Amino acid sequence: MSISPNPAPLGPCPIPSPRQIVEHLDRSVIGQDRAKRTLAIAVSNHYARLLDAVDRNSPTPILGDASLRHVTIEKSNVLLIGPSGSGKTHLARALAEYLSVPFTIADATTLTEAGYVGEDVETILHKLLVAAGGDVQAAKGGIVYLDEIDKLGGGRVHGVKDLRLGVQHALLKMIEGTVANVPPSGGYKLVGETCIPFDTTNVLFICGGAFVGLEEVVAGRLGRGASFGFDRSGSDHHEEVEGVLRHVLPGDLEAFGLIPELLGRLPVIASLDRLGIEDLVRILKEPTNSLIGQYRKLLAYHRASLVISDGALREVARIAHERGTGARGLRAILERVMEPVLFDPRPWACYVVTEAAVRGGDVEVIPGMPGLGLAPLRARVAGRTAGGMKPSS
Repeated sequence: MSISPNPAPLGPCPIPSPRQIVEHLDRSVIGQDRAKRTLAIAVSNHYARLLDAVDRNSPTPILGDASLRHVTIEKSNVLLIGPSGSGKTHLARALAEYLSVPFTIADATTLTEAGYVGEDVETILHKLLVAAGGDVQAAKGGIVYLDEIDKLGGGRVHGVKDLRLGVQHALLKMIEGTVANVPPSGGYKLVGETCIPFDTTNVLFICGGAFVGLEEVVAGRLGRGASFGFDRSGSDHHEEVEGVLRHVLPGDLEAFGLIPELLGRLPVIASLDRLGIEDLVRILKEPTNSLIGQYRKLLAYHRASLVISDGALREVARIAHERGTGARGLRAILERVMEPVLFDPRPWACYVVTEAAVRGGDVEVIPGMPGLGLAPLRARVAGRTAGGMKPSS
């Protein structure tokens, strides 16, 4: 290893540090600390790579070390592994909002090999162009989140061509970096149509998938297969699943039918933990754009207010946890509870959601007076029910 004895000093660094990225993600994504750190490092390295591509050809480079001039930083594409509702898509979206770069979400299950019914892989790049407002240069530095990547694997039927294998090879070229021809309409390529050349070299790809059953594959490799998942309580089982997924290797993912070449272009692997009840409670009320905050705002437009008890929050979280839907299922539960309230909200009223209301009871309505406003009424309700209630925040 060679170290320059006189490294050139750097000015203010234009690259966001992983710590800064994680601090932003903490405001909108609850838990998943390990995945946040891994993703933040990969994204920070991606920005360094974009800067390096310009700096290497600059007459006044930022780096003065001549020995580093021709060193090329490779892409840090990411593979997120976690159960449904653990926050994979939300994590990628929150990341794109912080970085202020074009971002799009694509579903791998809709992709097919060129010439077959379905979407060509180039439609992903068209969506990124749309997100960039048609600015090709901005789109070239964007982020693509490709969901359900695990659905491109699976078994093969003898005598039948596996179209998913063709999709993987097409994605391989795109993720690695190629100049793709994107139809301006976003659909199929038409004969004689002038396509948009799109260089994917500097596009960051984040792929996500649940990979149901992966824990069993990893456990078998680690020698835990004989007793894994049996004779254990539910909480112990989930803790062991999470611990096992932290040891996942590319070879384990090959068992799902993903080709080694594609996995080789996804060098950064981050596993997300299954969300517990306490995590789901925090998701309901802590993020800047929390669900409880959204319902409070909806009622505020009708000059009404909302108070929800801690017991009600835990009951919503418990139901979502039992259903196995994770954070994704919280809204459906709250919509059922809040439907009669939102159907005919009373001005100046305060709606009180208790644990009984979540279980199917009625939401309590406390009438208010226009002259008092909403804030005093909420304070009065909170004081009256200080033993088990608190205003939602």
